[in-house]
Amino acid sequence: MLDKLKKEWYTVSTFAKIETKRTLRDKVALFFTFIFPLIFLFVFGGLFGGDNKVSFKVAVLNDSKTDFSKNFVAKMKSSDTFKVDETANTTDLAKEKMNRGELDAAIVLPENFGEIVPGKQYPGGQAKVLYNQNSEQAAQTLTSILNSTFTEINNSFVKTETPFTVVSVSTAEKGQRRFDYTFAGLLGFSILSLGIFGPTNVFPRLKQQGILKRLSTTTLRVRQYFIANALSYSVVGLMSVTSLFICARVFFNLSMNGDYLSLILLVILGVFTMFGIGLAVGGWAKNESQAAPLSQIVVFPMMFLSGVFFPRFLMPEFLQKISYFLPLTPLIDGARMIVTEGKTILDIGPQVGLLAIWCVVIYFIAFKVFRWE
Repeated sequence: MLDKLKKEWYTVSTFAKIETKRTLRDKVALFFTFIFPLIFLFVFGGLFGGDNKVSFKVAVLNDSKTDFSKNFVAKMKSSDTFKVDETANTTDLAKEKMNRGELDAAIVLPENFGEIVPGKQYPGGQAKVLYNQNSEQAAQTLTSILNSTFTEINNSFVKTETPFTVVSVSTAEKGQRRFDYTFAGLLGFSILSLGIFGPTNVFPRLKQQGILKRLSTTTLRVRQYFIANALSYSVVGLMSVTSLFICARVFFNLSMNGDYLSLILLVILGVFTMFGIGLAVGGWAKNESQAAPLSQIVVFPMMFLSGVFFPRFLMPEFLQKISYFLPLTPLIDGARMIVTEGKTILDIGPQVGLLAIWCVVIYFIAFKVFRWE
């Protein structure tokens, strides 16, 4: 019995090494396994990887000559809230840039802005916010910020009574950034691409070259071939996820709140499951013409409904219920809980259980539909 297990493992490990070397030598496979997910990482990292501070692209048209207005404009330019476009120095240029979407609004300071109010000893004036219909929401927010700024300035000149007040209290809990939330989706996308596009491209090609047919004449069994390929893709998948994770930590300061062992175990289970889908499609298809459209039919619903690029809670309720049972959803949800919420593999039992059920069902189907030629 022990000799039989050793022989079985020797066969599996040998083919796993062969498949791993083949994958790492395939330039196309390397691109889609390592480079393609990193491209998405840097795109979404550039969009969401900042500190999430609110900022507005504005033009400041200062028609006043007062020292107060000059100091006010200088403070705006040095503020993180405002990105002042100094090239839009006329109303027409500002309107032109707003129409093209290059500016959110234009702030106009009239001639009397900052002049001493008659009969008083402090300056006054009314700023105007110009905007078009496409930037109405941004203009309303900007107006609110300016009102808050002017309220602070007014209080420095004139003390007013405030019978009603409001205070904000921190929960003392660190919230997740948009990039931290998005990273789990990118991780799922990386595993999805590796597990499905890899086998659906490779197996039909091996069939056309007659390699699988020659393997079927040996003592190699289907289960050995499946396990060897799954192990190979798990190794490559961990390498891909590791590169993705390192770049996210180094370039975008990803917050890793969970433990690495839980994430590794979830990734391995996810790779096995996604590879099973690719194995079923690639193992059944006779050629790449059959495999390509079928793999896209499988991939695209999961890509857009499982929370890869945007949160599932934004979807209608009925779509949320349907998408919950897709194979990629528990993988992304589980990874998100580990990375952003600090959960362990034991805390995400429902996600692991659903993923494991999918893994069993998918490999059962893959065994049934696999063809050596």
